[in-house]
Amino acid sequence: MAVKPTSTKARPKLTQVPRLLLSIRYTDLMDTLLETMRRLRAPDGCPWDREQTHESLKPYLLEEAAEAVDAVGDPAELAGELGDVLLQVAFHSVIAEESGDFSYADVERSIVSKLERRHPHVFGDVKVSGADEVVTNWNAIKVQERGEADASRQVPHGLPALMRAAELSKVHGWDAPSKEVLAERYASLEPTPGAVGELLRQLASYARANGVNPELALRDALSSAEALNTGASDAT
Repeated sequence: MAVKPTSTKARPKLTQVPRLLLSIRYTDLMDTLLETMRRLRAPDGCPWDREQTHESLKPYLLEEAAEAVDAVGDPAELAGELGDVLLQVAFHSVIAEESGDFSYADVERSIVSKLERRHPHVFGDVKVSGADEVVTNWNAIKVQERGEADASRQVPHGLPALMRAAELSKVHGWDAPSKEVLAERYASLEPTPGAVGELLRQLASYARANGVNPELALRDALSSAEALNTGASDAT
């Protein structure tokens, strides 16, 4: 697996392709991607690719997903980054195929089956009044399938911490602190990991309760801060 170049390279321009041709090419290209990964994992393939495992690929999966998020807003860039995410899907699928655990076909079947089960208003005879009811039904079906007792386990440990804090707040029904309480706790904050972590958890609960995604809010704030720093550096 080649390391990404540090230089910026223009993405190829996207073109409109008839839907029928796309469906044919999707199948062919996915097969080609899987065959490429099998070739890389072969005894005479790439030493780096051959030694990778599900565990060793964890950071790459997180990194590629994050880069795809950053690319939203630039279609050509997003297409390339989603390709990198798809590479991770193919990589894990081929590793699992080698050990007999599952194949890429199982991955595809699993997500198609889930989408059909979770959309009974499309693939069944359930009626919904709007998007809010769709989400309610989705969550109810999810609980039926997985069991309500394991709700907290359904919040991935691999999520960014602020996002996970907000999700756990929703799952467990944690009360969101008021602005006044947050101000008091900030004023008396001790510079310890535990105290800072607890304040961040409460801030995430407060944000979620007020319709703010804390992870995206922090990302936007960091982008603004970086832009200010860049502007200040350019000015000097």
